[in-house]
Amino acid sequence: MNRRAHPAPAEAARVPAQTRSGEPAREAGHPAGVPAARGEHTHGERPIPGGRPAVQRASVRGQILDALRTALASGELTPGEVYSAPALGERFGVSATPVREAMQQLALEGAVEVVPNRGFRIVRRGARELAELAEVRALIEVPVVMRLARSVPAERWAALRPLAEETVRAAALGCRATYAEADRAFHRAVLALAGNEQLVQIAEDLQRRAVPLHGGRADLVADAGEHAALLDALIAGELDVVRRLVAGHFATAG
Repeated sequence: MNRRAHPAPAEAARVPAQTRSGEPAREAGHPAGVPAARGEHTHGERPIPGGRPAVQRASVRGQILDALRTALASGELTPGEVYSAPALGERFGVSATPVREAMQQLALEGAVEVVPNRGFRIVRRGARELAELAEVRALIEVPVVMRLARSVPAERWAALRPLAEETVRAAALGCRATYAEADRAFHRAVLALAGNEQLVQIAEDLQRRAVPLHGGRADLVADAGEHAALLDALIAGELDVVRRLVAGHFATAG
């Protein structure tokens, strides 16, 4: 229940930003003369010193996709800025190809948009769009949770307690990327009780798109607290409380 999914908490990916004109942000100490990779124009982009070790070849695209999602959730990838696949590839020690493939997936999810011959612009979501996404999530998740509240036994709900507690721990860290992962894991487990994988996938896609980049630790802590309260009500079979909590959760999202 997210206003604002399960690898271990990781430092947000540091990626080289480009200005809206397409020129990369410069950092002192960068070595000059980096060969350009095929694809988007690099416009003189330079490698970032002290970057992560090269990503292992196995599941490269998946690892890059996870790293980019972390960077999106943490704000390391700035809304409105354009990033090229070659520059991001240099950051992760891989070719531009897996980065471009991962970015194409993010484009399908609505997180970025393709800028021909330059790269990918990070989508800037306004308050109205976030509110619309929250409304769609509520239309999907509220009736499902209410149906499950009437049929799932208390012990099944109690088994989700560790996931709710994980969101509380993640919120206390104040890292939005870590919290977003834990929050998605909790939501996924709740909706999975319906036995409908398509429902779970659609809801998770909406949740990824609905993550705002504003708000601080207090917002995350309050959001995580609603998970614990919801589980308490579900275990106790208090349907009126469940309805109020789950509906209010989305009403204040974003």
